[in-house]
Amino acid sequence: MPENGSSIISSTPGLVRRLLSAALALPLATGGLLAGDLLAATPARAATIPSGPTASVTLGDSYISGEAGRWKGNSADSGGSRTGTDRAWTGSSYDPGLIYGATAANGCDRSDVAEVLGASTVAQKQINLACSGAVTTNIFRASNGGQAYKGEAPQADQLATVAAQNNIKLITLSIGGNDLGFASVISNCVQDYLIWYSYCHDSQQSAIDSKMPTAMAGVGKAIDEIRAVMSDAGYAQSDYRLVLQSYPSPIPRSAEMRYPESGWSRSNTGGCPFWDADADWARDSMVPQISTALAGVAASKGVQFLDLSNMLQGREVCSTATQQPTASTGPSATTSEWARFLDGGFNTTQGVLQESMHPDYYGQLALGRCLTLLWGQSSGDYACRNTAGRDASGMYLVAR
Repeated sequence: MPENGSSIISSTPGLVRRLLSAALALPLATGGLLAGDLLAATPARAATIPSGPTASVTLGDSYISGEAGRWKGNSADSGGSRTGTDRAWTGSSYDPGLIYGATAANGCDRSDVAEVLGASTVAQKQINLACSGAVTTNIFRASNGGQAYKGEAPQADQLATVAAQNNIKLITLSIGGNDLGFASVISNCVQDYLIWYSYCHDSQQSAIDSKMPTAMAGVGKAIDEIRAVMSDAGYAQSDYRLVLQSYPSPIPRSAEMRYPESGWSRSNTGGCPFWDADADWARDSMVPQISTALAGVAASKGVQFLDLSNMLQGREVCSTATQQPTASTGPSATTSEWARFLDGGFNTTQGVLQESMHPDYYGQLALGRCLTLLWGQSSGDYACRNTAGRDASGMYLVAR
C-alpha cells in the first residue's frame, strides 16, 4: 500500500478520489460559551468554591464538541437544502456559522446542538470547551505538557478560567479516539474497499493495539489534569462530578447494512464504503474494545463512566432500520440516520469533510438526553441506548 495518501488521491479519478479525500481529511468532531472567550491566565487557588452560576462543562474531541450537528440525516441530493438535511442552508447559500458559530472558522465545530447544550437541566450554564480533532495533550495544562490547538489554549487552562468564574457541577470528557488514530482507521478501510479490494481489519487491529497503552495513559493524565485544575480553584472532588464517556459506532454490522457489499451503492449513495468483514470488526470489535479500555481508565481514576458504544444501534449510516429522506417526506428523527455519512462522494461542497462519521443533529440531541439521564444517577457506570422508532426522548440507561 502506498505510504503517501495524497498520491493515491491524485491518481484516482472522480468519485473514488473525492471519497478518499474525505476519509484522509477526517479528524476524529457552538456551545453556550466559546473557548475563545476563556483565554485569560489561570487563576490562583481559591479559598472557597466560586459563588457564580452553576455550570456544566464539556472537554475533549469531536464526539462531544458537536461535530456534524449541521445535518438532519443524510441525502445524496447535492443542491439546496439537500432534501431538508442541511441546516446551514439559508435559502440562497450555505453558512456553517449558523450551526457552529465562530468555531466554524477554526474547525473546532462546537454546534448549537452539542451534547452539553442538550443537557440544559444539569446546571444554569452550559460551557463547551471541546474541539474537533483534539488529542489528550490538548487537554493537559500548558505547564504540564499541554499543547494549544487550532489557536486555542489547552482545554485544562481554559477550564481553570471557567472554574474561577462559575460553580462547576459536572465535567464531561470525551478523548482518546484521535490518539488511537480513528481517522486513519477509517481512511485505510475506505481505501481497501475502493482501491485495493482487500480487508483492513487485521492491519488496523494491530494499529489500535499498538497505540492503546499510550492513548489510555494519556486519557488518565487528562483526568489528572482536570482534577488538578479543580483543586487549584478550591474544589474538593466531592464538589463536582467528572464523567468519562466512550464512542458510538457510526456504521452498522454487515447484517444490518441496507446496501449490498458489491457495486457502488455503499459509496455513491449510502456514504458507507466498507466491506462486510470490516464493518463487523469496527462495530463489534474495535468500538467495544475502546469502550472497555476507557471504562478501565474511568475505574482506575474514580470517575463515572458513560458507555456510548451501542447508542446509535439501528440509527447508523446505511442501517436497514433507517432511510434517506425524500422530497415528500423530508428528514425525521425516527427514520433518518443519526450519524453523518462519509462526505465527498456526491458534491464536493456538501458540508465539511471532518463532519463525516460523527453523530448528526439527531445523534447530538440523543447524546444530550444521555447526559441528562446520567446526571440523574449520582453514582455508578451506565450505558446509554435508544428505543427503536423513538426520537431522543426514547434514550435510556442500562447499568454496566
